[in-house]
Amino acid sequence: KLTQRLLARKTEEEDLDNVLAAYQQELDDVNETIRELKESAAAMEEKNREWRRKYSQTSQQLEQDVTRYHKEQSRLETLKNIAERYDGYGNSIRRVMEQKDRHKGILGVVSDLIQVEKKYEVAIETALGGSIQNIVTEDEETAKQMIAYLKQNRYGRATFLPLTAIRGGQGFARAEALREPGVIGTADKLVTVEDKFTSLAEHLLGRTLVADNIDTGIRLARKYRQSLRIVTLEGDLINPGGAMSGGAFKNSSNLLSRRREIEEFEKTVQKLKQEMTETEQQICGLKDERAGYYEKTDAISAELQKAYVVQNTAKMNADQSSAKIQSFKQQFDNLRNEAAKLDTQINEIMDNQESINICLLYTSPSPRDRSLS
Repeated sequence: KLTQRLLARKTEEEDLDNVLAAYQQELDDVNETIRELKESAAAMEEKNREWRRKYSQTSQQLEQDVTRYHKEQSRLETLKNIAERYDGYGNSIRRVMEQKDRHKGILGVVSDLIQVEKKYEVAIETALGGSIQNIVTEDEETAKQMIAYLKQNRYGRATFLPLTAIRGGQGFARAEALREPGVIGTADKLVTVEDKFTSLAEHLLGRTLVADNIDTGIRLARKYRQSLRIVTLEGDLINPGGAMSGGAFKNSSNLLSRRREIEEFEKTVQKLKQEMTETEQQICGLKDERAGYYEKTDAISAELQKAYVVQNTAKMNADQSSAKIQSFKQQFDNLRNEAAKLDTQINEIMDNQESINICLLYTSPSPRDRSLS
């Protein structure tokens, strides 16, 4: 019976070893899963930190873009208001231009109708002089009506340039001067106007030569006996007869530059608006990216919770199996000890039995004695 119990315990122990191995493998697998999930969680946290950095930078960029946009937009509106009010022009000019919507024959002041590159603005405005504020009309009738309007309201005087009366020049009189070193060209060739204003540009600027600097202007004036009207890029003016004018401008903004500045500001504002829109789109993309990170992080956390449950279960099962194995080993050892004791007792009984048999052999009567008796 002990042998059978020993074999049964041994078999049960081996079965428990297999069960323990299975639980241990399950525990190892879930530990590996937990390790991978923790690595994924750490990587996701790193992505979240990177996202927070990018979001902070992008938000700051958006704030800067918005500030710049509103600043430039404000400057643009200020320039437009100045242009619309004709600030810097005489009162009579402003009063006439207020009537532009009512009288379609009013085309605008000269500065409105001429476009010029920035590098030539000072020279062209100097060449135009007071005529830069002259009012261009379709015909003499419109000019007549506006003169009557100024007289009636005592708004002052203005000069009108009716397109039907203005004739362009016959070209520059001293063509050879155009080939002189330092000469850029006649002023009318340095401006851009609509086709119907070509004669106007020739009338106002066709007899003025543009030179690179005052030294060139003086040299040309002397060579051609003070017969040329010369203006330099810096705004110095030499009139026929030798009179010279020049000096510093009160400000860097002149009447001709207003349209260019408005166009430049419009481009700048449009560019800033585009940049602001792109930054806003980046922020929207980052928010979507953050939502994805949160979703993935939550999923990893849920998987980790499940893995921890499996880990705890597997560990508990493994511990219980180990405890059972230890118990079975103890029982097995006890049975072996009991079997050893029984073996000892059996050996002692067998030894005693042999002694008894020997004693019986010497103490029992022989057959002859039994017959005699």
